[in-house]
Amino acid sequence: MASPKNASFDLSTWVSKKARAVDAALDRSLPKASAKPATIHKSMRYSLFAGGKRMRPALILAAAEACGGTDAGALPFACAVECIHTYSLIHDDLPAMDNDDFRRGKPTNHKVFGDGIAVLAGDALLTQAFEIAALAKIGPKYTHQEVILELARASGSLQLIAGQVADLEGEGRELSVPELRYIHERKTSALLTCSVRLGGMSANCTPGQLRALTDFGYNVGLAFQVIDDILDVTQTSETLGKTAGKDVAAQKATYPRLVGLEKSKKIAAQLTAKAFAALKPFKGRSVALEALARYLLERDR
Repeated sequence: MASPKNASFDLSTWVSKKARAVDAALDRSLPKASAKPATIHKSMRYSLFAGGKRMRPALILAAAEACGGTDAGALPFACAVECIHTYSLIHDDLPAMDNDDFRRGKPTNHKVFGDGIAVLAGDALLTQAFEIAALAKIGPKYTHQEVILELARASGSLQLIAGQVADLEGEGRELSVPELRYIHERKTSALLTCSVRLGGMSANCTPGQLRALTDFGYNVGLAFQVIDDILDVTQTSETLGKTAGKDVAAQKATYPRLVGLEKSKKIAAQLTAKAFAALKPFKGRSVALEALARYLLERDR
């Protein structure tokens, strides 16, 4: 059963406030656009500040809040994860990958700066993430080695990149539901799970809290991607801010294609309910996490 709504919590205001804090921290963390070579830094900033919803950073800050932490402690990890996420989008949009012309309502990076610079901008954002994380204050319960390992595993060849590879190799093939779940677990859920874990670690969470956050992140991550599949076939490009129907055009396996639209919606609802159940140990301190999960299920873009 889904968690009841908290009428007193204004998610829109909360997210806007956190997004501004993340944007300011990102601006401080990246080389200025004028730093040589200016082209690469302009390209990095173009995609990073293209108007994303900052959902992963929001999850990090909400997880820290649920564990009694502060924004100051969690912001570096929010920035690091957003850099990794943006790098993955830049590369995902390339002609050799998904070949998309729009992202976040704007021309994709390679359409503005060319394929070569787009590849390098993604590379630079990925490495920037580890620099930001390495400079962050952490402890006493968790070490820099542990948080760097979290980032490396989530973005490596067994998780995020594994999902990208399986996604590419699955185009034009009839995949099974377990094969599609494998892609979603790695391409989307891995980084979302990493996000909430890092938020908890920044707040020196207990082992039990970390397990609960892991369960929450896994299920929210899968629900997020199922909803993405649904929106790709039900919304317009203008609403999404990216090209609608591209999964169908690329003959990609999606939940609506494999199990139908209505069953896909039920699966997303079931996953979100599991995520809510994982938050029970926080005993009312996870209001923001619950609201974010509900938003991810009910969003239309």
